[in-house]
Amino acid sequence: MKKRINIRKVGSVWLFVLPALIPLIVFWIYPILRSVYISFTDWDYMSPTYNFVFLDNFIALFKDDRFYDALWNTLVFTVGTLVPTIVLGLLLALLMQKAFKGSGIVKFILFSPWITPTVAISIVWTWIYDPDTGIANAVLEFLHLPALQWIKSSETAMLAVIIVTVWKSLGYAMIFYLSALEKVPGELYEASGLDGAKSWQRFRDVTLPCISPTTFFLVIITMVSSLQAYDQIQILTQGGPSGSTRTLLYMYYQLGFEEFNMGQATAVAIVMIILTVLLSAIQFTASKKWVHY
Repeated sequence: MKKRINIRKVGSVWLFVLPALIPLIVFWIYPILRSVYISFTDWDYMSPTYNFVFLDNFIALFKDDRFYDALWNTLVFTVGTLVPTIVLGLLLALLMQKAFKGSGIVKFILFSPWITPTVAISIVWTWIYDPDTGIANAVLEFLHLPALQWIKSSETAMLAVIIVTVWKSLGYAMIFYLSALEKVPGELYEASGLDGAKSWQRFRDVTLPCISPTTFFLVIITMVSSLQAYDQIQILTQGGPSGSTRTLLYMYYQLGFEEFNMGQATAVAIVMIILTVLLSAIQFTASKKWVHY
């Protein structure tokens, strides 16, 4: 009788799990396993036949200077977008926390870049960054600062892409922080006020700990989005000038769809997956010390 009951319970569990598990297997687990398989071949993306080369793709990748340049660019881009997005998103949320006339419209304007396609945003920013007629240099000239070449120069191209990415993500971070700030218990502020805590102390000792789960969530999401950034790089710089904005994902695109070396391209993808898992594991471990649930 107990075995029948257990079988029924197991069957019921699988009945509810399978609808979610099947898409997961088809669109996530299988593509990853297939990519691992292709990374051990010399497939050129078009030929019906290919040969197994085992670790040759990974060995060639780790001997390629472009890989280390792309790895460094990915790190710079990820840190360069992560920190400003979190800090400025929180500052915007603190400014917008108190309702005022027209605050809803302002919030919508700030959030609108996030829901606008990245391709459209990037095309507009190519005009803004134009060295001769763009608004960016016009603003610098107004401030009596030297004009920049922006996406035309390897010295400023990465900065230009980071600015676009942060500008697009700020509204998203702001909305999440606004929701988190509303849930901070007012009693904690009152108690800290009775203890003589000043505004900065209340922010440090009450606000930051209470919104730490949201901060942790945004760090993970922003980091993954930065690792997967492609559209803005493709439209603004195409990985240049001189590879200065070539990230790991863009290197994957170039190897697979420009050089038709799909085996080595998927090797880059495997490295990206491993890096994402490692960074996520580190952040989840660190979160136990600073996230207050």
